[in-house]
This record gives sequence, C-alpha cells and structure tokens, in this order.
Amino acid sequence: MGSRSRGRHLLLLLLLLHLLSLHSSLLVPWAAVSAAGGGGSGDPYVGVTIGTAVTNLLSPSDLAEFLRAQRITHVRLYDADPRMLSALASSGARAIVGVPNDELLALGSSPATASAWVARRVLPYAGSNSSTPGLIAAIAVGDEVPTALPSALPVLLPAIQSLAAALAAANLSSIPVSTPLPFSVVLDPFPPSQAFFNQSLAKSFILPLLSHLANTSAPLMLNLYPYYSMMQSNGVIPLDNALFKPLPPSLEMVDPNTLLHYTNVFDAMLDAVHVAVKNLNATGGGGGPVPVLVTETGWPSYGDRRAEPYATRDNADAYNSNLIKHVTDKPGTPMRPGAQASVYIYELFNEDLRPGPVSEANWGLFHGNGTPVYLLHVSGAGGFLANDTTDRTFCIASDDADEKAVQAAMDWACGPGRTDCTAIQPGQGCYEPNDVRSHASFAFDSYYQSQGKAAGSCYFQGVGMVTTTDPSEYIPPQHCHFLLIADAFRVKTKYNENKWPTGHDSCIFPGSKLLSNVTKSDGANTTTAQTSDAEGSAIWRLRTGRETGFLFILRWLLSLSMVLITTNSNFWT
Repeated sequence: MGSRSRGRHLLLLLLLLHLLSLHSSLLVPWAAVSAAGGGGSGDPYVGVTIGTAVTNLLSPSDLAEFLRAQRITHVRLYDADPRMLSALASSGARAIVGVPNDELLALGSSPATASAWVARRVLPYAGSNSSTPGLIAAIAVGDEVPTALPSALPVLLPAIQSLAAALAAANLSSIPVSTPLPFSVVLDPFPPSQAFFNQSLAKSFILPLLSHLANTSAPLMLNLYPYYSMMQSNGVIPLDNALFKPLPPSLEMVDPNTLLHYTNVFDAMLDAVHVAVKNLNATGGGGGPVPVLVTETGWPSYGDRRAEPYATRDNADAYNSNLIKHVTDKPGTPMRPGAQASVYIYELFNEDLRPGPVSEANWGLFHGNGTPVYLLHVSGAGGFLANDTTDRTFCIASDDADEKAVQAAMDWACGPGRTDCTAIQPGQGCYEPNDVRSHASFAFDSYYQSQGKAAGSCYFQGVGMVTTTDPSEYIPPQHCHFLLIADAFRVKTKYNENKWPTGHDSCIFPGSKLLSNVTKSDGANTTTAQTSDAEGSAIWRLRTGRETGFLFILRWLLSLSMVLITTNSNFWT
C-alpha cells in the first residue's frame, strides 16, 4: 500500500479516536432519531403502556435501555414517578404521564396544588418552550373514572382544567391534558351509526369535557378492547373479525344505515365513538372533529380455559401484530378513511401481581425479565419492536427453572441429544460465565437450531424457553487490533469495569445473525460478523447484561472503519 493510502487510514483512525473522546455527545442524536421515527410529527404511531405490578420489575435505567433496544418511542405511564421520568429522558421515548385516581380530589379542588404538581412532575422533563418537544407527550388525568371511581367525577374536569391552566402558564400549552375513558360510556355501538354516549354522563360530564378538549386541542382518550366486545357478544362477533383477520364479504359487518363494511371490530368501535361525539355537536379546535387517542388496547395471552377460552398466545400474537400493521398502514376507518388513530398496546410486561381473573396477569408483550411472552410478527411495521420475531428465535434456560433440572437437561442435550457442546468447555469462547444456566442456554440453543426450531425442540422437560432476543455477546475478530488502543484509554463498561471484554466474552449463539459464515484465512478460522438493522440497536443481552450506549457506538464506528484498516496487514507494524 502506498504512503497516500496509509495516510488516509491514519487520518481515519485519528478521526475515530476523536469521535470516541466525544462519545457522550453522540448519544443524543440517536435518541432524537428514535423519537422522530415514532411518528411525533402527527403520523399515527404505536406505543405501549407500562404497569408496575411486576415481580422484579426492571430498574428505571434498565427499562429505559430496554425501550431503546426495542425501538419503542411512545409509552404510557400510570403515574409520574421522577425516577422513571429521569431515566426515560435519555431513552428517546415520549411518555404520557398519569395522575392516579386517588390524587384527583387534591388537584380538582386546588389550582395551586395543580400548579405545584406541574412544577414538580412536568417542568423538569418538558422542552424548554412550547415548541420544543420534551419527554412529556401528554397528561392522562385519572383512568376510567366513570366506572372505576364514579365518586370522583365532580372533580375530574376541574382537575383537567387546572392542570391545563398550569401548563399554559408555564408556556407548555402544547402538552395536552385529557382523561382515558372506558369504551362502556358508548352505548349501542353496533352498528356504529346508532351509537351514543351514556345519557347519565352525556350532558353533565362528557359534553363539557369535549368542549374543553376542543378548546385546548387535546384528544379524547379511550381504552378500547375488541377482546371484551367479542367476549360479551355471545357469539355474534366472529373471532377473526376481532383479530383483524380477513372474512368473506358475506360475513363482514355492514352498517345498515351507512352501508359501510367493517372488516374488523377495532374500526367499528372507533366509528361508534366518532358518531357518539358527533351527536353531541362537539368539534375540534379548528372546527373539525375532536381527535381520538386509544390509550389502551390489547389481548391477553393466557386465561382460565373455561371462562376465558380466547385468551391464548396465538390470538394475542394475531391481534397485536395485526394491530401494529393496521396502524402503520394508516387506513383510518370506513367512516374516516385516512384519519388513523394512534394506539397504546396494553401492555409491555405481564403484571403477575395483579389480582382478578387469570387473564389480568397476562396482557404483556414481555415477561418481567425482558423475554417475549409470544412471538410478534411485525415485519415492515415501521421498525416498532427491534426484535422482529418473524424468522429469528433462540432457546435458553428458563430463569425460574430448578438448577438441577437445568443441569439434567443440559447433560441430555450434550449427550444423547448429540449437541456440539465444545464451545462451553474450559478455554473455549462460551465457557464464561461459568454457570449452569449460561452453559445450558448455549446447549439448548444448539439443539434447537439443529432441529430447525421444530415444535417441542425447546421444551427440555419444561426448563427451556423460546426468546427472540439474541443472547450472544460478541466482538468481531477484525476489531481485536483495537484492543491495544482501548486498553490505553482504559475504556470502561458497566459489566467489566477496567478492561475491554475479550476471549471468553466473545460467544456467538448458533442462531445469531452475528454468525454469518466461517472461512479459512492463512490457515486459521476467521468468523465474519454481519449485523442487521435490528441488531444495530442496543440489543438486550440476557447472559451478560445490557449493552451500554457507548459500547454500541464504539462497535458501530469500528464496523465502518476496520474494513479499510485491516486490508493492509502491515499497517500496525
């Protein structure tokens, strides 16, 4: 290589080192890009709700990292916990923060209390002015108050008005204030054209609420569940209609008054709300209709077999996957084509501590430890959920399985199961961390992949579980030259405080997209890494912890630069 080429590579290396010295400032643009991708400019988006009745809930900082890894840019919180908001501020997400029902009386009876609440819970996390978006996307005052706490209805609207006034006084009138209502306030919703609001609430509460929402450009928030509508229809609503699955034209619901065809229950429920609002002559700030924001919708993945037969993983997968596609395709409803409402899926994690029917604890997309409850199929849905599960799954040891049972299953996999367990032997790349679950996870996944991910191949007497998160921890060999430089700068990571992860930490699971092929070069085996768009985010690491933002940026920069740097073996000499 000539001196000119070598000079270019030296310049590239110096530029790389300069960028690394500024790594903390590089984190902000990534968050901004993520937020922009969530449809913050008026496009419909899909968010998730986050409940906290979860055993061993992730810490706020880990939760923020998890959201970033999954490319989730919109969340709904049921309170305004400062620790959670502080952590989410760096995640790139925007949050609807909630006012719990038990705080309504104080806020509704005292404007000063509302102003203090805004100063303490909103101002630290809002943009610098009303035109600069911050973490807080909206405020949800109470939750389903007409049915959950009807005694608080007299103070609900005053609380909303006081909070809106406090935000306006702080130059934050761009943050809307509303209250999530249950769909049960809409009566006679099928067919949609004859729907109307509960008469006992319409004039006394809903009409004044709609007028306030129209004057402040705030949405009507609704919790909308086709699951419950189907369950309560006594067989009138077909399951496929509730799951967004296509039906023959003869089975589609047709509104006899408008002759509009409804291919799914979700759109029919939305149009029922539109009709009920129109019947009260409530209009938006520009004279148009008050927009609707679906603050909860979803499907349970498990329930009582007799009382809740449709609460299954397959149905939950079908509903939420099809919902995501439906929203991102932006079709709108038959009554309002093109005017697609944004939605929040209920919920991110299974809240295993919730009382009530079995299904109450099984609405989540993920278990509390971050592994998926079921496999969503969301390819092409705008990047929502980085762990696109259409064709990539792994088998690992279940967190709550008995260790002796895990050991026995691993012994079977590496013995009669004929799994290649060389990588977890002493001195090999997957030996560390040296514990039963880590070794078993590698053995389980090796068997699972060798069987073509066939049904039952991840069972292992109940101690195996399927996940869509790549458990690998890997640094490509072509980056190893950089270890000398990294060591000179004493690069620190969360899980290895004083050195770069090397040797035993370079473990690639058999199903990982990081492992594309193995070739021979100069008589030695060289693993070539290949990173997909989904892997490019800060992927959640089950075995060794989460990847830090700095480590992700470092790998990204290296993957761009080392291709050129390593083309000349004499460069480093």
